[in-house]
Amino acid sequence: MPTRFRNLAGYVRSKKLDNQARETPRQFVERESHYLWGRRYLLTVKYRDAKPFVLLDHKRITLTMRPGSDVEKRAEVMHEWHKSLLHDVVPPLIAKWERKLKVKVTSYFLQRMKTKWESCNHSAGHIRLNTELVKKPKDLLEYVIVHEMVHLIEPTHSDRFIAILEKHYPSWREARAELNELPLAAEAWKK
Repeated sequence: MPTRFRNLAGYVRSKKLDNQARETPRQFVERESHYLWGRRYLLTVKYRDAKPFVLLDHKRITLTMRPGSDVEKRAEVMHEWHKSLLHDVVPPLIAKWERKLKVKVTSYFLQRMKTKWESCNHSAGHIRLNTELVKKPKDLLEYVIVHEMVHLIEPTHSDRFIAILEKHYPSWREARAELNELPLAAEAWKK
């Protein structure tokens, strides 16, 4: 694929993400809705003079904070918890697909990303994942990981890339469509 078209494809993809539906801003307060692995949970907030932590049960997420914590601190604790959940799930998925695709991911990174779900440095073997993926169904996270790992074989979105993805993850188009229809967090990004 010529460079100008690859760049255009990336631009179109980032514009789609920029224009994707957004959640209302979260305040991390009692009975607020939060999503985890595609499922809605109600938030319970408790205050205790102890190190902040988060617990999950079948219908709620309980956030325990020190008294007087502000929305930024509550958001930070939730984001760190989300990252820990991703760190539990991502390595086994990478290992599974390393065997199937016969590639090696040298490292992965989790971060907030404004314009995309993922990125790949194919020459270094690194993949980078958007922490928002913790809110989406796990099969969509798997699709994103497979997509990036295929870039370790074929760095561009060429016909070869599509053929490899099609062979190993035939439902990729449906997964991509679903991922692009789900809302993103309403984040105030500092410029």
